[in-house]
Amino acid sequence: MEIGNKAPNFRLKGVDNKDYTLDSFKSKKALVIIFSCNHCPYVRAYEDRLIDIQMEYKDKGVQLIAINSNDDNAYPEDSFENMKLKSKQKKFNFPYLRDESQETAKSYSAERTPHIFVFDKDRILRYTGRIDDNWQDPDKVSKQDLREALDLLIKGKEVKNPITHVIGCTIKWKQ
Repeated sequence: MEIGNKAPNFRLKGVDNKDYTLDSFKSKKALVIIFSCNHCPYVRAYEDRLIDIQMEYKDKGVQLIAINSNDDNAYPEDSFENMKLKSKQKKFNFPYLRDESQETAKSYSAERTPHIFVFDKDRILRYTGRIDDNWQDPDKVSKQDLREALDLLIKGKEVKNPITHVIGCTIKWKQ
């Protein structure tokens, strides 16, 4: 995926047992797709921040969705049932979807968890990379990359720094 590419469509089941596609979010001004999982310490460190971002930006027309593409045979903690438990425990305020075939992760060229892709209202990629510059300590964050991208998109402006270095665990591909 490169900046300016159109979002590939998908059909994935959420932890609420509903199927989701890109059209499920067509009324949103911006769509943030986060490749995620249950076991990665980077993802765990960001869960509360993602919940806060969804809460803060919901009324501005932004929707976050998390997609777990990891091989759950090698990483049972990432199973669909465990995703349901994680979502309930953390009170996720965004859909958490299962990419069992891993085709969605491949179509987005996702590499890590968390890997962020931000699309505008026309579902054109405008930002990809990290959430912020300090996964370990939210109090020491000096660069809010995802929030900055969203703030600019909402105002109809171009994202100044559309690509940042992705940090996190590698996606666990099936053998």
